[in-house]
Amino acid sequence: MNPIRITLTDDHPLVLAGMKALLEPVEDITIVGEATDGKAAIEMISQAMPDIAVLDISLPGLGGIELARRISADFPTVRLLALTVHEDRAYVQPMMQAGARGYLLKRSAADELVRAIRAVAGGGLYLDPAIAEKALPSGSGEHRSPGKAAQLELTPRETEVLRFIAQGFSNKEIAARLDVSVKTVETHKSRAVEKLGLFTRADIVRYGISQGWLEHSPKG
Repeated sequence: MNPIRITLTDDHPLVLAGMKALLEPVEDITIVGEATDGKAAIEMISQAMPDIAVLDISLPGLGGIELARRISADFPTVRLLALTVHEDRAYVQPMMQAGARGYLLKRSAADELVRAIRAVAGGGLYLDPAIAEKALPSGSGEHRSPGKAAQLELTPRETEVLRFIAQGFSNKEIAARLDVSVKTVETHKSRAVEKLGLFTRADIVRYGISQGWLEHSPKG
């Protein structure tokens, strides 16, 4: 299996050194570039075309959120993982909306960075448990919350499909993992969301958070 190719962008040399120290011994991860500002990151990513770009949010010049938007637009095959000190909703939501597939706090990096990279590389979504609820808009009450009775109505396969959707997998990726057709995945999804009263992808992710599905990386 080919290693996961990643780039690192952070304006603090000590943070870059710390990430390298954590990742260089990991056999299935290879660092293919480093940058200390947004402009340099775009040039580096265009040349290296990594599987994952690990980005800080607070960067000189071009900030991390705008950088994420540009990378998502110009290099859609590159998955983004935010690594930051910011825990506020004002940072979490815009970063996820800009295309990040993962959001990890620097204080969790020693324990979770490798796990987060593997989760995102596998096509999933990784949210630091400390900020998971902040990745979604506050519930405004327009949709009912699924109760335990409704949860019990799901079949094991419906639950499995919904869990993968909440973790960020596409229908095609889920079908490959479960060895079923895309149409079968769509059928299980439609039945599950109807039973639970979920109307949008955000509803599904919110439900996944309530079930603890996003606290662990998807199985490879």
